[in-house]
Amino acid sequence: MLNERQKRDLFLLLINMSIVIANTLWFRWLWYKYYFGRIRTPFVTLGNYAVIAIFLVLYISFAKLYGGFDLKTSRTSELVYSHVIASVMTGLTMLIVLLLLIYHIPPIMPMLLGIALWSLNSVVWSKPANLLTNKVYPPARTVIIYDNLTAFHKGEAITKQVHWRFKVVGVIDVSVGNQMIFEYLRHKRPEAVMLCGIHSSQRNDVLKYCIEKDIMVYIRPNIGDYVVNSSKQLQMASLPVMLCQRAEPSALYLLCKRLFDIIFSLVILILTSPILIIVGYLIHAYDKGPVLYSQVRLTKDGKQFKIYKFRSMKVNAEKDGVARLASQDDDRITPIGKFIRATRIDELPQMINILKGDMSVVGPRPERPEITTRYEKGMPEFTLRLQVKAGLTGYAQVHGKYNTSPYDKLQMDLMYIAKQSIATDFTIILSTIKVIFMPESTEGIGEGEVDAGE
Repeated sequence: MLNERQKRDLFLLLINMSIVIANTLWFRWLWYKYYFGRIRTPFVTLGNYAVIAIFLVLYISFAKLYGGFDLKTSRTSELVYSHVIASVMTGLTMLIVLLLLIYHIPPIMPMLLGIALWSLNSVVWSKPANLLTNKVYPPARTVIIYDNLTAFHKGEAITKQVHWRFKVVGVIDVSVGNQMIFEYLRHKRPEAVMLCGIHSSQRNDVLKYCIEKDIMVYIRPNIGDYVVNSSKQLQMASLPVMLCQRAEPSALYLLCKRLFDIIFSLVILILTSPILIIVGYLIHAYDKGPVLYSQVRLTKDGKQFKIYKFRSMKVNAEKDGVARLASQDDDRITPIGKFIRATRIDELPQMINILKGDMSVVGPRPERPEITTRYEKGMPEFTLRLQVKAGLTGYAQVHGKYNTSPYDKLQMDLMYIAKQSIATDFTIILSTIKVIFMPESTEGIGEGEVDAGE
């Protein structure tokens, strides 16, 4: 028999599958009306089902990748955007599949019609799906248990931003001791607990108590959690052992990664060459200054290199000698600079760095030595992100923002280091497509600040 939570999860699965089935039926119509008759040797029934199944798998994969099934944590607008991106990516991929089946370029307009229909479906589906989810999953009565004010504010921010998922009924400092915490939980009877910044020994006691009492536990992890997460699981003397060490990806992975970096950077440079020429001309025409801007950054093991970008700021933007990140409404940014920063075009010259081997497509974003030094004064473990080569995009770029705090960026970088693989790199690259046109991901730091430190 299913318990209440399993029943709700099953209902959530049915809601998600409804949009998948609806869009698959539209593709089935599209296939038989516009593409089936163009195959050199028409399929029998199983062949047609196979093509439809390919669409089904692709759509589910892209929708999951872009958060289209995250009903419990996404707003309606986020669901629509995720499914629109999934529709576009599925449509483009299906065109490649059809090219292989038809042996010549397939008609593009029917597939564009399909993308429009799938996107329209997502608009119609998202609001009712969101309402149904919130009815099935009402806000959980939540207690925040914290160790320090910074950790508390981070946890509180999560409960406020995802307010439809949490109803905070209590807050308690871990300094009161475990017995007081357990008594407090018995009194408040929460459905969920959020642990923020608690040291592992005390956290484990609270965690075990909550699991025993069937209380959901959300944990704001510490840096050490990510280090342990990257450990190798061993059996020694018939006992389980976890081996933690500096990141050591396999030689095969590094070879494949380098080959991909070379091919990717060459292809992008060739395909975007008209954009590079036009943007370069506009930057120079604005103030007759240099087109490219180079800056010293850090990569693996603290090695320094010069990163290339299209210049988006006025000449001598840091004439006071202070290294600082761009702030919101920064008057140092030129008009063309605002556009190329918002569309990420200013990053295109970094393909030269990738081609040279200074950095990779995927990896922690390279920081400036001066800013890194400032971060390390209050956060010595910031150097842990230098275990691997710096990259153009990574977890912090996909899930964070330009002004995300250094500590949170470090956590996301360590997540990547712990899970390095070809599959992880490919997933991050595809995920980057979603955030390219999200303005909040390029949001600057506060006015008067020089970095995103707390």
